[in-house]
Amino acid sequence: MPKKKKFSLMSAVLSVICVVFVAEAAAPVASIGNSQFFWWIFLLVLFLLPYGLISSELGTTYIGEGGLYDWITKAFGHKWGSRAAWYYWINFPLWLASLAVMCPGLIETIFGIKLGTWTGVLIELIFIWLIIWISFYPVSDSVWILNTAAIIKMTLAILIGVLGIYTALTKGMANQFTLKSMLPTFDLHSLSFVSVIIFNLLGFEVICTMADQMENPTKQIKQSIIIGGIVIAAIYIFSAFGIGVAIPTDKINTGSGLMDAFKLLLGTDTGWFISIIALLFMLTLFGNMISWSFGVNSVASYAAENGDLPSVFAKKSPKNQMPNGASIMNGVIASVIVVVAPLLPSQDLFWSFFSLNLVMLMLAYIPIFPAFLKLRKIDPDTPRPFKVSGNNTFLHILAYVPVALIVIALIFTAVPLDFSKSSLTEQLPIFIGTIIMVIIGEIIIKVKKVTKEGNTREDINDDSK
Repeated sequence: MPKKKKFSLMSAVLSVICVVFVAEAAAPVASIGNSQFFWWIFLLVLFLLPYGLISSELGTTYIGEGGLYDWITKAFGHKWGSRAAWYYWINFPLWLASLAVMCPGLIETIFGIKLGTWTGVLIELIFIWLIIWISFYPVSDSVWILNTAAIIKMTLAILIGVLGIYTALTKGMANQFTLKSMLPTFDLHSLSFVSVIIFNLLGFEVICTMADQMENPTKQIKQSIIIGGIVIAAIYIFSAFGIGVAIPTDKINTGSGLMDAFKLLLGTDTGWFISIIALLFMLTLFGNMISWSFGVNSVASYAAENGDLPSVFAKKSPKNQMPNGASIMNGVIASVIVVVAPLLPSQDLFWSFFSLNLVMLMLAYIPIFPAFLKLRKIDPDTPRPFKVSGNNTFLHILAYVPVALIVIALIFTAVPLDFSKSSLTEQLPIFIGTIIMVIIGEIIIKVKKVTKEGNTREDINDDSK
């Protein structure tokens, strides 16, 4: 009798929470002000709900390690599959670098010490390669890390919400709460951070790449997405409310927001409780990166095996078949970024790397929604254990509203629309980085196409002999 797999429904739900719930993104969202509550509710309804439903159908219909790459390739062919796989993968080392640059500050808070620049870089490299090392092992071996990180994330979010409400009740509201203040202002500052909320709601498809390590993937994928989505929405709104009522928005910076929030609420920058919070927060960063690494590496490896990404991504461990090639490339690129970072002009490095990461990730998601419609049309006979109900008009609205929201968010995040010196300094690197990453993706598509055509001609010649 085969050994029962370790990835239970509870582990699947906690993995969804670990993947989707992004604690480090609290600060950029909080900096919007009270209108963040409008955007949370607006995007939960018009983005998270459609995205969760569509991911549930695609994930339970096309189970496998290819994830979104598989869905998009089936619908639109290898060129679009290659694009999506590249954007999806490259976001990870950028994100890994953005979290790594937070670690020295957290170490300083934990131990009450001051680190030098290159000591900080060494800590960043240790963070990166510890993530890479863990990603060499199957997700079922690391499930306790994902479960623990999810629980810690929920605990921190609930704690910040409770502390915020307590502070507001005892010391008064930090920000004026009126109906007008909660309505969107549509200024460039607010709109540039709306993309962070969308980013906070992405990741449901990662659980689909873990299907082969689940007890009952068809059932668990659907349940984990639904249950996890409800829990995540509730926690986001509660923690956002706690921060919003207790902390003036101009006192939180985008690079260390959650820790700033705790320090402001507790009225101290030091102490054993602050050290524990910093340690727990660092553990959530590990959990986030480990959970995402399984998804992006599986997609990159699968795409490489199908000839749509460089062959280095297809290299697997002979011992456990984990995609070590993709993992090592993550580590190499993230390491180069953090080593070069101290030489860059002084700026918010976390936000620069994080912004480029979320731009690339959102680009990967755009084809998912039309792929859902296309697969309904060209592949209607494949059994769908979970099927989104509704007429054709409703399904088109369900698919294209999220696409429109992603495109709008991308424009306000990546394109410099404010030509003041400070804004250009912040956004030009993101815009230039986006262009470079897109060009690299197109070069990969061109090279892989030529390689495929050459292999095809060789096969034809061999068959004719």
